[in-house]
Amino acid sequence: AVSVGMAPAQALLNSIELAKLADELGYHRYWIAEHHGTDALASPAPEILIARIGAQTTRIRVGSGGVMLPHYSPLKVAEVFRMLHALTPGRIDLGIGRAPGGTPLETFALRRERLDTPLPDDFGDQLVELLAFLNAEFAPRHPFSRVKISPQAPGAPDVWLLGSSMWSASAAAQLGLPYAFAHFISPEPT
Repeated sequence: AVSVGMAPAQALLNSIELAKLADELGYHRYWIAEHHGTDALASPAPEILIARIGAQTTRIRVGSGGVMLPHYSPLKVAEVFRMLHALTPGRIDLGIGRAPGGTPLETFALRRERLDTPLPDDFGDQLVELLAFLNAEFAPRHPFSRVKISPQAPGAPDVWLLGSSMWSASAAAQLGLPYAFAHFISPEPT
């Protein structure tokens, strides 16, 4: 978070120092959120800060809380997080969300299609595709079974589903994924 009167760069350095301290104190996880167009938050690209924190810590798991999958192709997210996993094996968490992470204007600017029609809600399909890319689990006849994810490394990041609705909780259960509920956004379903 960017405090009043603080430069965003200082907030990022503070996040790195806090992660190092959490690592020293024996905490298990440190996650970076994705937010767009918000002066109070300086993390539109959690994967960059994850790489930096992973390089400056030794034990703590580092991850996204979360990557807003509707803004990206599942292949790109798989490649980025396989790279992070190769750099810090066994310490990367990939938290996936479907919220916009910003205002409607930022969401529109991030869209892969800028037609006046709403994009379909294909989050479920994107999530299944992402998992298949991460774990090389496409059926042999699927065209994406020939896509090589680089870098090749044993294992994969742990994938978590983040959400604030019963839909996301149900999807996590159906896919066997760990689930983190956003109580601060929507406390009623807790």
